[in-house]
Amino acid sequence: MSAAPVSRSALETLPATEAEGPVACSTEIGAKAAERLAKSCRNVSPATHPPCNVANSCALMSDEIARSCALFDDKDAPIADCQPDPKSAQAAAAVIRLYYSAINARDYGTAWSQWGEDGPPNQSLARFSAGFAETRSSTVTIGELPEGDAGAGSVFQSVPVTIDAVLKTGEHQRFKGSYTLRRVNNVDGATPAQRRWHIESAKLAPVR
Repeated sequence: MSAAPVSRSALETLPATEAEGPVACSTEIGAKAAERLAKSCRNVSPATHPPCNVANSCALMSDEIARSCALFDDKDAPIADCQPDPKSAQAAAAVIRLYYSAINARDYGTAWSQWGEDGPPNQSLARFSAGFAETRSSTVTIGELPEGDAGAGSVFQSVPVTIDAVLKTGEHQRFKGSYTLRRVNNVDGATPAQRRWHIESAKLAPVR
């Protein structure tokens, strides 16, 4: 399950003190929709204190759902809230939607973690966050998903994207390309985190 992108109006009407931190899910998509997402999060999360609270970003709760679904994958009967299938190409695409949802909500920690437990190559969380300092919002459009590739115990999935980023000045920047996502097959010793889709690399080019 992926969160809806944060609206520009929600970002622009936040008080200055709140605008510095992540946007609450209840602000992002409304109280009722946020509570439904929080309920789904609580239904699947095995954590003692899961982040299934409407005051958190929608992306953070969606990430907890994805983490939990990957944890229980293949162990029991399918869980109703675990859609799409954690191993599917659609789940890989959902990671990209979640990634931009987190960026739009200024939840850079959740966005950073979509690159895996260590974040993007050679980027601390602080450096990653600073890269979006002048961005007001981003809209991602997912293209048709090709078949995935398997090799050396891993599965790779390309996710074609078109990005429309709006700067704080109002200027639009457009990019087109793809993300490559990776997950480890259910081999002996693979951790739940490794069995989840995560961003492996990105190839994006400006579109004029």
